[in-house]
Amino acid sequence: MDRFDRLLAPFPQAGFMPAPTPLERLDRLSELYDLDLWVKRDDLTRIGFGGNKIRQLDYYFGAALAEGADVALITGAVQSNYVRSAAACAARLGMGAVVQLEDRVPGKGALYHSSGNVLLDKLLGAEILHYPEGEDEAGADRALHARAEELRAEGRKPFVIPLGLENPPKGALGYMQCGREILAQDAAGFDHYVVASGSGATHTGLLAGLRLCGASAPVHGICVRRDAEAQRARIGRLAELLAELLGEAVFGAADIDIWDGALAPGYGRMGETTRRALDQMARYEGLFLDPVYTAKSFAGVEGLLQEGVIQPGARVCFIHSGGLPALFAYGEDLLA
Repeated sequence: MDRFDRLLAPFPQAGFMPAPTPLERLDRLSELYDLDLWVKRDDLTRIGFGGNKIRQLDYYFGAALAEGADVALITGAVQSNYVRSAAACAARLGMGAVVQLEDRVPGKGALYHSSGNVLLDKLLGAEILHYPEGEDEAGADRALHARAEELRAEGRKPFVIPLGLENPPKGALGYMQCGREILAQDAAGFDHYVVASGSGATHTGLLAGLRLCGASAPVHGICVRRDAEAQRARIGRLAELLAELLGEAVFGAADIDIWDGALAPGYGRMGETTRRALDQMARYEGLFLDPVYTAKSFAGVEGLLQEGVIQPGARVCFIHSGGLPALFAYGEDLLA
């Protein structure tokens, strides 16, 4: 057993990822940007419209099954892909799902609150709760645990998938697996990796997995919720928590690379660079991005190229983390 397998062996999985997702070259955008540009198609994970969260949930639901849980609880934004994915995974396993929706994007209309991921949450049969604060992770977790205690009193066996930074980042283990998967698919290796950086588990796990497998290329975390300073601190804390979970550190502060040039005007809002990235991917490659995560992260490819961080001709791997149902919740913005 090599070091990678030894570190992940103690953590059970639910079996949501039986096969790798595709790694594809973006030929027309490669020509446009003068790059050798590839996309890791994690929008094609198998369950509930896919996306990056399926890899993370593979480990959370593995732990839930090991505990004999019969209902999963999770919190996230109104249009959370994580929440929708958790409800879909719970349905796949015959478990109940309680999803708590936090009001993180003020001023949105009825379409935002009824279409996209919200519609899918309802179709999946999830119990839907609401939490009025969008920047109170600890409070949102407490509310979720309170509902779990009510369920426990009813004879259920709840499993809470936490949000705050006080918890072991089991979701990062799924993206450690993704890092190894990419290296197995591409023997030549990439010069740069570009990934959305929000809650941070995907970014942290990908970086850890690549470093553990010997890849030294920079992993650029593109801010989708916080500015670069705040996000760098968050990834640093997640690195500490991951080291505690694994029993050893896999990467250090010098490995954390953050870019926030497409963050404005803020989480869940679409600026000009985000809209351009979304349009380019659709019109050059026939692939869709979402306004909240992947369009902002893909805008990082052009932004880092313009800043000289990525050089012309470089081999770049963009992680497509899914999120496509949110497109329909943003119809009014996209058609404006």
